[in-house]
Amino acid sequence: MSPDPSGLRAQILERLATVNDPEIHRSLVELGMVKRAEVNDAREASIEIQLTTPACPLKGKIREDIEAALADLDLAAVEIEFSADVTRRRAPDADRQEIPGVRNVLAVGAGKGGVGKSTIACNLAIALAQEGARVGLLDTDIYGPNLPLMLGITERPIVRDEKIIPIEAHGIRMMSIGLLISEEEPVIWRGPMLHTAVRQFLFDVAWGELDYLVVDMPPGTGDVSLSMSQTVPVTGAVVVCTPSAVAVQDVRKAVRMFAQLQIPVLGLVENMRGFVCPHCGEATDIFSSGEAEAMARQMHIPYLGHVPLSPEVRAAGDTGRPLQVVAKDGPIASIFSGIARNLAGQVAVANFQSHRDSLVQIDVPE
Repeated sequence: MSPDPSGLRAQILERLATVNDPEIHRSLVELGMVKRAEVNDAREASIEIQLTTPACPLKGKIREDIEAALADLDLAAVEIEFSADVTRRRAPDADRQEIPGVRNVLAVGAGKGGVGKSTIACNLAIALAQEGARVGLLDTDIYGPNLPLMLGITERPIVRDEKIIPIEAHGIRMMSIGLLISEEEPVIWRGPMLHTAVRQFLFDVAWGELDYLVVDMPPGTGDVSLSMSQTVPVTGAVVVCTPSAVAVQDVRKAVRMFAQLQIPVLGLVENMRGFVCPHCGEATDIFSSGEAEAMARQMHIPYLGHVPLSPEVRAAGDTGRPLQVVAKDGPIASIFSGIARNLAGQVAVANFQSHRDSLVQIDVPE
């Protein structure tokens, strides 16, 4: 565009400095999100905003706030373009090693088994990829690796240049111990062997450039969780819970475990909340209702959303055709997409806080 003789560009930047990111609550200018602000002789403005994730849940709100801030300027037109650059979690200390190319490690865990944790991890990873992010999915449930079945993957990974090449399926890169052993072969390993396996899956796999590595954790609070926390800087954890009182009690323990491991809890997903009869449309709360959401509020954990109990979800997982792929325009896939966008927003908040907390104040003597 040609130079701006009227000073409109400076006025635009002044107005953009008053627009905050709706989640981080800091100015777009302060956060460096304004990558371009230009105006031509016809008083047509062109603005580029670089989001912290392509899955930004409040992109529409940002657009509305920018348009409102510029409304009283004498502009013939305002074109707003969005790009994205997913922020990276800073390593909290020298003892934890970053995975080359991986910007954020997201642990999906639960206090107990049977809550649909792997189903949530699988569909969340695909939903993040559908929003434009580069996503990997790592199955660290060594004793019960279900993700190969859920994703319909039967091929074995190859090794190239001493690195395991992850399997690509449904827009994501995936690795699991289930791809390296037969379906009926049990894994009988003790703690040190688990630690070695987790480390190999993190560092000996050629993950490439990823915005998010979603890690499906084993149920409970055992060796794998400890190994993860000691090995890599984990951006945060997602806890999965059903609405029953028993599941809620166990999830409290998982939340406290992540706190002790200094892993932020990015949010809670409530699974199997309510069953809608496909014949009469009546909703029934099979496992009670709202207890997990109430716990999230009580423990000050973001509530990312809930997924209903659905034969459709079960069938998709059993047949290796993830619901987020085969019914991506359906109501439940829309729910997973919303949860993925909410999670991406919480990742941006966690990374901003990590960056802010890492800043060292230096006292300069007078």
